[in-house]
Amino acid sequence: MTPSDLVLVTGAGDVGRGVVERLRARDVPVRVMVRRDDDRAARVRALGADVVLGDLTRPETVAPALEGVGGMYFAMPVSPDHLLAATVVASVAREYGELGALVGMSQMTVSQMTATSTAESHQQRLHWLAEQVLNWSGLPVVHIRPTSFLDNPLFTTLPARTIRENGTIVLPFGRGRTSPIAVDDVARTVATVLRDPLPHVGHVYELTGPRTVDMTEMAEAFSKALGRPVSYVDVPLDRWRESRSSWRHAGTSTWAEGCLVRLAAGGSPTPAGSRFRRAVPCRPAR
Repeated sequence: MTPSDLVLVTGAGDVGRGVVERLRARDVPVRVMVRRDDDRAARVRALGADVVLGDLTRPETVAPALEGVGGMYFAMPVSPDHLLAATVVASVAREYGELGALVGMSQMTVSQMTATSTAESHQQRLHWLAEQVLNWSGLPVVHIRPTSFLDNPLFTTLPARTIRENGTIVLPFGRGRTSPIAVDDVARTVATVLRDPLPHVGHVYELTGPRTVDMTEMAEAFSKALGRPVSYVDVPLDRWRESRSSWRHAGTSTWAEGCLVRLAAGGSPTPAGSRFRRAVPCRPAR
């Protein structure tokens, strides 16, 4: 192995951990940059990854993390610092790095956006701007744009609570449709690109789940899996937004809460061309 085989993964969340698992299974050397040396960091360290502490918004910590790295997976939790982090990574990688590929996590909504569009949320706009910065950097970039994660609290933690209480999924999405994708599938895609990046540089990969569904169909899937009746209840956005206990139960940050609310208020195009009346693809930290 030469230093250029080394891959830097930012974050030890669900997608990041999945990428590390697949790369280490192929004996690819991996360095993981985390802000805290916590249980998630311990799990990737147990896989054989080198764990370093750092902050994507601080170039003095990004530069040493990039030393000897040939490929990088860049991802940020839902954060107002997303654009700053992308700019820091791009500038440091240009000056100090020798990257053969930089795989950036974005989101499907970016595919529908332009320089002057206004329907998107602020977080979605940050993703669009971050993609522009990475493209302008001249680095060998690959953009990954998944739809909403099937594993996020909108489809897991929040429904689990109301299903237990009264057999319902309570969300403000009306008859809108989306095609959620599993974290595992996204991690597999990122790892595949990082193992052999050259054919993928300059490409954008839009990732969807196997089919497009509305929330009624999703409730039917829950019902079938659980062997008990589960129904979807559409609620007004204001009522959903005021359910602060739901947010705390889901473990989302204040910024992530605001992002989800803005998405629910506005609506976003789905790959199938339909629209969530109040949309979904905002991702918690991964």
